[in-house]
Amino acid sequence: MDQQRQNDADFLEPSVLLDETHYQEGYKNGYNDGLTSGKEEGRQVGLKMGFQVGEELGFYQGCLDVWASATRIDQNVFSARIRKNIEQLAVLVSSYPLSDPENEQVQDVMEKIRLKFRVITASLGARLEYEGRPASSKQDVEDM
Repeated sequence: MDQQRQNDADFLEPSVLLDETHYQEGYKNGYNDGLTSGKEEGRQVGLKMGFQVGEELGFYQGCLDVWASATRIDQNVFSARIRKNIEQLAVLVSSYPLSDPENEQVQDVMEKIRLKFRVITASLGARLEYEGRPASSKQDVEDM
């Protein structure tokens, strides 16, 4: 009886090895395909998020340029407090780490910029806000 089991095991061994070989080959192919598609998807997400950040920073810089032009025309167009807030916003926008996207402080800096912008617009009594910013960045990533 033991001899019969041994023969059955020997008979099935090539089939098991073939199955394992196919499994390993499939895994390797799937892994390589996933790596390639993952890199492409990551590139697309990075490009989209980078564009959105650049667009938002450009909006704030545009507002700063308009306010600077208004100040050049009339030095007293804004109160000293508003001018100070505008200067602080300019420093925040210029300090945003554009060339270091992996900097852990990018979200903090962007939140400070948004807050300072809201303070300025509220002080001016203006209803001005960046329209392109998604309500939730989590939702934006899920849309990808």
